[in-house]
Amino acid sequence: MATPAHPYSPTAMSAPPLPRRNAAIVFILVTALLDVMSMGIVIPVLPQLIETLSGSNTAAGMWNGLFVALWAGMQFVCSPLIGSLSDRFGRRPVILISVAGLSLDYVLMALAPNLWWLALGRILAGITSSSFTSTFAYMADITPPEERARGYGLIGAAFSAGFVAGPLLGGVLGEISHRAPFWAAAALSGLAFLYGLFVLPESLMPDKRMAFSWRRANPFGALRLLRSHPELSSLAVGNFLLYFAHHIFSAIFVLYAGDRYGWGAWQVGGLLALVGLLDMAVQGLLVAPVVKRLGDRTTMVVGLCFGAIGVAAMGLAPTGWLFIAAMFPNALWGLAMPTIQSLMTRHVSQSEQGQLQGANNSVGAIAGIVSPLFFGAIYSLSVGARPTLPFIGSAFLIAAAVLAFAALIGWRAGQQFKPQLDISGPGD
Repeated sequence: MATPAHPYSPTAMSAPPLPRRNAAIVFILVTALLDVMSMGIVIPVLPQLIETLSGSNTAAGMWNGLFVALWAGMQFVCSPLIGSLSDRFGRRPVILISVAGLSLDYVLMALAPNLWWLALGRILAGITSSSFTSTFAYMADITPPEERARGYGLIGAAFSAGFVAGPLLGGVLGEISHRAPFWAAAALSGLAFLYGLFVLPESLMPDKRMAFSWRRANPFGALRLLRSHPELSSLAVGNFLLYFAHHIFSAIFVLYAGDRYGWGAWQVGGLLALVGLLDMAVQGLLVAPVVKRLGDRTTMVVGLCFGAIGVAAMGLAPTGWLFIAAMFPNALWGLAMPTIQSLMTRHVSQSEQGQLQGANNSVGAIAGIVSPLFFGAIYSLSVGARPTLPFIGSAFLIAAAVLAFAALIGWRAGQQFKPQLDISGPGD
């Protein structure tokens, strides 16, 4: 049933003609793929390069942790700034400058003579990769609200493809030299810049732009936007919990797989590639038909529930084969992210889409800092000769509970604020 007119409903926000919109979507997907591939390429060799420059694996562990924190910190600070700049000057220049800066940054890291130069490179990488906020805002500009979940699903699929192909290519190039993947990453980012320079149209027309304000561009000001509407606040909490639970894989997956199942590097690498392929299938192929049948909100809740079931099954799986089997229901977790993003875009104006995506990226950065520390501590308490927590899969069960709580928040928000939504599918 149609609801009362909403200030940012499809009638108030026009999308570009279909051929131009499709061409722009293709560009965004290609750019996202190349950008994520460029980041993924350096994953297999960055720790080895740090170890080479630091001179010991003990110091390398400390530096690697510092580099992760630097990257996440820059994301937290700069994502709202870049999003606000795209609201003021348009998406195209911000995306192109960021991609060009990322290419130059990889050249800097390829040539870095010591750890301090490499640290500078990670800081610049955190700043320039914040352009993903403009990518998501661009998608919101060129798609009507009822199609945004599909658009964000396609971006998610492109990200997954990049994270599958990038580390595989980086591993091959790393056999040649620890610095070769950085040169390849620079080339991919440079290719994305040239492609965008000649192909990318602007998506935010001048009359839709918003004056720049430091009050909105700083991370704390951007987060205030998430409190501007009751449902937006609830969705932001759900988004944070989703990010928080997801970081269990970056925090402890490799350790858990080795300690519980005796898996080595090639098994773990193969499983991570499988995770990426499953995520590509779900976000690229399933999001659109499921949203069409169930609506954004129900699809979001279903995705979070399957994520909770899959993660719990991973924590409980007594054998490696059962752990692998649990990855398949867990893959449906991919239904949640694009639908949360789609629902959130409906509660801000077109001129605030960049600020919204910047705030979302800052939320993800906070989770990226806090979650690995939390799950790392939980895991350390559940292993060893005399563990404080008697079950090695405790961290996975906690992550499952976090996702179940996120699903409850999403469902209750929909029940409480449903009359204020602008559009719906059958399940909204």
